[in-house]
Amino acid sequence: MAPSSMNRPVSNMLNTPNPTELNLHRMSRVLEISFEDGANFKLPAEYLRVYSPSAEVMGHAPGQRKVPIGKENVNIDRIEPVGNYAVVLFFDDEHNTGIYSWETLYNLGKNFDDLWDSYLDELKEAGYTRKEPAA
Repeated sequence: MAPSSMNRPVSNMLNTPNPTELNLHRMSRVLEISFEDGANFKLPAEYLRVYSPSAEVMGHAPGQRKVPIGKENVNIDRIEPVGNYAVVLFFDDEHNTGIYSWETLYNLGKNFDDLWDSYLDELKEAGYTRKEPAA
């Protein structure tokens, strides 16, 4: 898949397994999510923040993505359910407008390596040097 097409997680709503467990590990800033097909993903808060499915990050149309910069130490303050299909993640930088459907979370997990590399490339293109998160 070409890097430009990886700005948004791939969609396959009809085939997305349901989550069986969702755990926020605050100290390590990781959201761990398990799905009924046995998939288990450990998604860093920084990654979830920079791929927020909000208009602020993704824009209103393809190709409008704006990479958030300086999110290395962002954490998730709380998680709220949205019906039985999604959650809203409340980040400690006050961002809370992205609705993370189970499909979005599954695809963010499944495509982590490629999307993370794409994010790092976007930071370089923006002239930003990512700092390692504080321990």
